[in-house]
Amino acid sequence: MNEYVAMWKNYFNFRERTTVRGYWMAVLFNVIIALLLGVLSNVSNIFGTLSMIYSIAGLIPGIALGIRRLHDINKSGLWTFIAFVPIIGPILLIVWYCFKSVDEGNRFGTEQI
Repeated sequence: MNEYVAMWKNYFNFRERTTVRGYWMAVLFNVIIALLLGVLSNVSNIFGTLSMIYSIAGLIPGIALGIRRLHDINKSGLWTFIAFVPIIGPILLIVWYCFKSVDEGNRFGTEQI
């Protein structure tokens, strides 16, 4: 849960790095909460509204998290735009998000969130 909280604490942090574990744990908690709100939206309209608000609120920290993850493997955050290339782009990003952290000579700093 610490990784998920760190995602929200670093809302506009596009400069540092995020570990593999930190990225995937935050994504896991995000998916669980989104699924839970989606299921509950069938019960009441208020949960549908909460689901929409949560999705909009989580957009920027999710992008920042992905950029910090790319920084951890010594790639520019601009590579995030490769997601717009159909089929290949998102697959390439998922593969990169699974890469091991680059410890030596990383231009994005030494501290990982």
